[in-house]
Amino acid sequence: MASFLEQNQDRFLSELLDWLRIPSVSADPKFHADVLKAADYLKARLEEVGVQNVELCQTAGNPIVYGEKITDPALPTVLVYGHYDVQPADPYELWTSPPFEPVIKDGKIYARGACDDKGQVYMHVKAFEVLMQDGELPCNVKFMFEGEEEVGSSNLGIFVKANKEKLKADVILISDTGMIANDVPSIEVGLRGLSYHEVEVTGPNRDLHSGIYGGAVPNPINVLCKMIASLHDENNHITIPEFYNNVAVLTDEQRAELNRVPHSDDEFKQSIGLPDTYGEKGYTTVERIGIRPTLDVNGIWGGYTGEGAKTVIASKAYAKISMRLVPHQTSDEITALFQRHFESIAPSGVTVKVMPHHGGEPVVTPTDSVAYKAAADAMEATFGTRPIPTRGGGSIPIVAMFKSELGLDTVLLGFGLDSDAIHSPNEHFGVFNFLKGIETIPHFFRNYAAAMK
Repeated sequence: MASFLEQNQDRFLSELLDWLRIPSVSADPKFHADVLKAADYLKARLEEVGVQNVELCQTAGNPIVYGEKITDPALPTVLVYGHYDVQPADPYELWTSPPFEPVIKDGKIYARGACDDKGQVYMHVKAFEVLMQDGELPCNVKFMFEGEEEVGSSNLGIFVKANKEKLKADVILISDTGMIANDVPSIEVGLRGLSYHEVEVTGPNRDLHSGIYGGAVPNPINVLCKMIASLHDENNHITIPEFYNNVAVLTDEQRAELNRVPHSDDEFKQSIGLPDTYGEKGYTTVERIGIRPTLDVNGIWGGYTGEGAKTVIASKAYAKISMRLVPHQTSDEITALFQRHFESIAPSGVTVKVMPHHGGEPVVTPTDSVAYKAAADAMEATFGTRPIPTRGGGSIPIVAMFKSELGLDTVLLGFGLDSDAIHSPNEHFGVFNFLKGIETIPHFFRNYAAAMK
C-alpha cells in the first residue's frame, strides 16, 4: 500500500487541486453552475477508481453524489459521507493567493475547501483506489456526498428518509473534523448542535438625515447593537430565559477527564493573535468549546458602508446570529426561545423580525464501539500513538439525523487542524494530513471487517 501511495501522491494532489479550482459555493446562487460542475467531477473520479452504480441523485437543491461497491452482502457495509460544497470565500482581499487558484506552499494546500471538506472527501476516494489496487476490499462501501452542507443540508434528510434501503449500512464514516496536532492524533466523539437566525430591525420608513432627525427617532443600528449586547451578562452567560434548562451538566470527574486533552492557552492565544482568552466564567477554554452552549453574531450590517461619509439614520439594520448547542438542548427548542426573547426586548418605535435559517442537534458518539476501536487502531498504526477522544465545538447536524433515521452511529475520522482556517481567508490543508488520511482509512476498513467477523 505504501509504495502505491508514494508512487501516486503527486497525481492524487494534482487531482485534488483540479477539484479545488471549481468554486462550488452553495450559499451564492451565482456559483450554482460550479456546484454542479464539482458534483460531476466527483462522480467521474469515483467511477475511475472502480466505484459502481455512481449517480447524481437529484434533490430540490443540489444533487447528491452516490456510489457503491458491494463485493459480498455478507460483509459489513460502511457508508462514507462528506460534502463537495464550500463556504463563500469573502473577503477575497484577505487571501494571500486567490481562493480558487490552489497553491501548495510550506507543505500546505491553500484554497477554499482544501480542508472543509473537499480535501477530506478526496482522501476517501483515493483510499478506495489504494484498496482496489491492493486487490482487497474488506468491506462493502457506499459513498454519499452532498452539495448543501454549508447551507444547512435541507434536502439531505428528505433523501435519507426516502432511500433507507439504498443507504442500509453498519456504520457511517465521516472525515469533516480535525485532530489536536500532527503528532497528537485524536478522534472527535462529540459535536455541538446549531440554531441559526437572521434578524431585522426596522425603524423609520426610509433612511433619514442624521442631523435633521438624529436624537428624535430610534436608530435601528443603535437599537440592534443594544439588543445584541443584552444577550450576554457580565459573566458571558447567555441571558435568554430557559436557555440552559436542558443543558447536560458533566460531573467533576468528567470535566477533569475532558481537560486532560493537551491544550495550552498561551499557544491558543498566540495562534489567533489575542492577548487573552474569553468566554463563560467558570469554564476552561476546552470546556467552553466542547461542552458549553454559545451565542455569536456572525454578521451585522445596515446604513451606509461605502467609501467616504454619508450621514444617515438607516431605516433597517440586520444581523446573523448563531447558537451552538450541547446535549440535551434541541434546535427547535432554542429557536423558539430565541425568537420569543429577541422580539420581547425590542423597544417601542421599532419592529423586529426573526427569521430562523437552519439548525441541527448535538451528538455524542460512543467510544466503546467496534467502529471507534477500528478507527483508533488505524490511527495508532499510521501515527505511532493512540488517538485521544475529544469533543469538538463545530456542528455536523446530519450525524444526529443519521442516528434517528438510519439507526447508525458515526465515526468522525478527521485529519484537519484548528489552524487550517476553515471558513476564513487562507483556508489550507496540510499535504501531510491529506496523505496520512489516505494511508489511515484503509486500515480502518481492514480493522472493522476483521472485528465484525
